[in-house]
This record gives sequence, C-alpha cells and structure tokens, in this order.
Amino acid sequence: MEGLRLESSALAAVLVAAAALAQAPAQPPAQPPQPTFRTEANYVRVDAYPTTGGGAPVTDLTRADFEVLEGGAPQTIEQFERVVVRAAGPQDTRVEPNTVRESRAMAEQSKARLFVLFLDTYHVDIGASHAIRKPLVEALDRVIGHDDLVAVMTPEMSATDIAFARRTTTIEGFLTRYWHWGDRDREQLRDPQDQAYADCYPNVNESGASARCKDQNGLAAELIDRRHEKLALDALEDLVRYLRTVREERKAILTITNGWLLFRPDQRLMRQLTCHGVPTGPPVAIDPRSGRLTTREQTATPPAAQCDADRMRLANIDNDAQFRDILDEANRANASFYPIDPRGLAAFDTPIVRRDVPGPAPPMVPPSVDMAMLRGRINSLRTLAEATDGMAIVNSNDLAGGLRRVVDDLSSYYLLGYYSTGKLDGRFHPITVRIKRPGVNVRARRGYLAATPAAATAAARGGNSGAAATAKPAVSAEAEASARVIGAACQRSAPANAPRACSMAASTSGSVMSQPRELLRDAPNIVAGLAIAGFAAGPWVATMSNGSRAIASAGTSISVIW
Repeated sequence: MEGLRLESSALAAVLVAAAALAQAPAQPPAQPPQPTFRTEANYVRVDAYPTTGGGAPVTDLTRADFEVLEGGAPQTIEQFERVVVRAAGPQDTRVEPNTVRESRAMAEQSKARLFVLFLDTYHVDIGASHAIRKPLVEALDRVIGHDDLVAVMTPEMSATDIAFARRTTTIEGFLTRYWHWGDRDREQLRDPQDQAYADCYPNVNESGASARCKDQNGLAAELIDRRHEKLALDALEDLVRYLRTVREERKAILTITNGWLLFRPDQRLMRQLTCHGVPTGPPVAIDPRSGRLTTREQTATPPAAQCDADRMRLANIDNDAQFRDILDEANRANASFYPIDPRGLAAFDTPIVRRDVPGPAPPMVPPSVDMAMLRGRINSLRTLAEATDGMAIVNSNDLAGGLRRVVDDLSSYYLLGYYSTGKLDGRFHPITVRIKRPGVNVRARRGYLAATPAAATAAARGGNSGAAATAKPAVSAEAEASARVIGAACQRSAPANAPRACSMAASTSGSVMSQPRELLRDAPNIVAGLAIAGFAAGPWVATMSNGSRAIASAGTSISVIW
C-alpha cells in the first residue's frame, strides 16, 4: 500500500517530467510552418464545427454558406478554409519540441490543434480508470495530427507546468503503468489531508462509550468529498485561464471524470459538535517579520484546530458558482470541453458500503438520493460540454464508440477570419456563427476578449524588437518549469529516506550527483535521481542509464524524477 501511496502522490510529477523531458535530442527540430491567418489587433479567427442533425460533420460548405455576427453586427469573412486532420503516422516521424519556447511557438500556429487530457483522479474509480485506458489511447492516436500538440494534467498539477508534445507514446506508457490512477471510492485513504479529516471526525457506534460523539458521523466523508471537488474545479479554472494566454484559436480539453455534485454552502457542517464544539476561522496574529496583522499561522496548528478551520472553510464553498465561472472563462479562452464518463452506463453513484473513514460503516445512501446524485453528476458533464461547444460522452458502455465521435468531431472543421468592426475596448465581444443551409447545426467560438487601444498601440510600435527585449531566454523557461514541478514533487511525496538524499545533494554546490542506490531501496517507483546546485548557467541535462533525463538551472537546489 505504501508503494501505491507513493505512486499517487508523485503522479503529477511523472506526467510533467515525462512530457517535458522525454524528448528526442538526436532529432533536429523542424521549422514549423508559418500561419496562414493574419494577426492584426482587430483580426478575429473563428473555428466552426458544422454537423448534421445526426452529429455527422458537414464537409462541403463554402464561404457563402457561413454568416458571422459580432454583437449582432454582420462581419465580412476575409479568410475561409476547410481543415481535415489526418493521423500523424508513426510516432518516430512526429517532430517533438525540444524546449518550452519551441513548444509554445508550435502551439501558436493557427493550424495546430491543442489538446489537454485532464485526468480527474478524485472523481474516477480504479475500475473506470482501467476501462478507459485502451479506447483513450486509440482515440488519441487517431485524433493527434501532424501539427497537433497534446498535454496531460491532473488536479495536483499547476496549469503552467503542463508540457505540450506531439508523440502519444508517453501518455500511453503512463496509462499502461498507472492504470489504477483513479482514486474515487478507495477503501483506504491515500491523501494525508483526507486522512486528517478521518482522524478528526471518525464514525462512532451509536451506542456505548463513544456514542456521545455520534453527531460527527458522516462529517469526514463530506469534507473529503467537498475538498476533492474543490481541488478538481480549481485545477480546471487554472487550466482554462492558462490556455487563454497560450493562443487565440480553439483548445480542446478531454476531461475524464464521473462529474461533480457542485456543492453549495451548507451551514449544517458548521454545527456545534459534542466532541469538537463550534469551528472557528484562522487566528489573527502579528507577523514578527513585518509587524503587521496576519491570519497566517505563526506556530504549528494542532490537528483538531486545523480540522475545525477546514470544516468552516469547506462548509462555505460554492462550487456551483465556481462551475459557472469556469464556463464563462472557457468561452473567453476559446476552450471547449469534451467530458467523458469512464463508468459507462452507471446504475449507482455511491458504493454500497463506504469504508474509507474509520469506524462503523455509514448506512447505505437511499436509492432516490443516490439517483439524484448520479443525475447531478451527468448533468454537470452535459452542461460543461454544451456551454463550451464541446461534446459529452456519458451514459454509454461503448466508450470506444463515444471517443470515435469525439475524434470525428475534432478532425473536420472550418477556419474563418474577419476584421472586426467592433471597438478595441478590452471587453468580451460575443460571436454568432450561422449556417444558411437548412438542417445544418454549427458549434463555433462564442466570443473573444478584445485588445485595449493601449495594448494594440504598444504591439504595433514594439514589433519583434519589443518582444525580443522582454522575452525570457529559452534556457530559463525550460529549466524553471521543469525544476519547479519536479522539485515540488520531491517535497510533497518523498518517502522518509528521500529528504536525506535531497539535503545531501543540495549541499554539494556546483556538482552533479546521482543519489546513492541504497537510499532508494524503499522507493521502487523512483526511476532516477539527480541533484544540481550552484550552477551559473544552464540548462544542464543529465541522461541516466535508463534514458531518463532531468533539467535544472541556476538556483535550483534539487530536482528529482520519480
């Protein structure tokens, strides 16, 4: 079980390290093709996905069949192109970006599609994560074209740490090795914070000496569920905000999840408990470093006090409102969600017996309540897709067929471009795309955030020289992104012996040192260890005996690949 806990806590680092670092250095980077479309401040690009009533792509439309309105005002379509994407062919023919800068440059190409595979570890059970593996890999192999890029993210990752690549072998390898990545409904908790809630509010017998604390039964389970949902939605919100900065064209987010209940504030969770009292917020104290009032903890908070503070915070979350905000953010970012429920045709939402919280098992959820929860989760996925012009694959045991529909939907579309007659006011401008041919439906970009006059003027005056003056070196971008994630994983998920290796490596200034093999004997999932400290330049790349690589730069005390 310790090995599984280590795999789960280090999962985000495996994904990022593999995607960002497992490149092919011997293959020279190819020059990406120049974009076809223009990039003036008032030039807007729209990708449109017309389909028949049965959902089949319509492939024979012309410019005259389209009508584009911005804020209700008709726009003149200046550029028109139908795009048909074919599979990229063998993996070894796909040219990978060698640096973060190359990855971002490739992502900016208008004909390159961007995909993010979001694995909602908190809301997928272990059986479903295994069931989705093969159809998901096959779908990715079919949908990723020659110029396309794909990245993987989990709720434990920051969106700025995702790395886009063209080869799907890394993702396939991860899904094969970590087929058990789903964490929902496990009988043993693997997250330390979840375990803290279980320890603070265990279920107790309705009779006997502990019966006086029975008013806390079920509390830990709801806090855990609320926390998991909040973490998942925070990650999705972070992702769509980040994708908005990557490029203007459409982005597709394939979201593997059972869906969410979208918890709202519930004052009952703040009730006075016989064994805990009434929860309070974080204490106000004086920060000795600044002399100012602060709510940051100056000393270690007792576990019970921290649990009660979290109870108050989680009782007041409004995930339903945050979910609506994510939909708005996604439309502003031109990001479409393709949620996929890997359970297939689910009959129940909750397990018959929940055993993750210590103590006697809680009573089974009434069938009517369970059915309402199941409907709520499925509706959240349908809303996520419909509100962002994506497609939801739910209530179907044919996962492969559902993913083929997603592939077909994403493999044929139209690129439209027009000069906006609207103002450069920094506001959101709604877009409506219509098809004049009867019987044809269309999903398209819903709007864009216009530039401000000041930003447009600065861009026109600065040109390439201005960009060059403010751009960071590719070395720093690559090294910092890699070291931040890998180093954070070392801090979060290292076994008891790993900090010794970290501190010893960090003390070896200006040198490269592999961790001694005997220090890794209790961590069989660590594929390699590398520490770099005190270098004046970078990136420094070390290739381990098994082919793994690590990159770090000046100021990085420790980087570990798990």
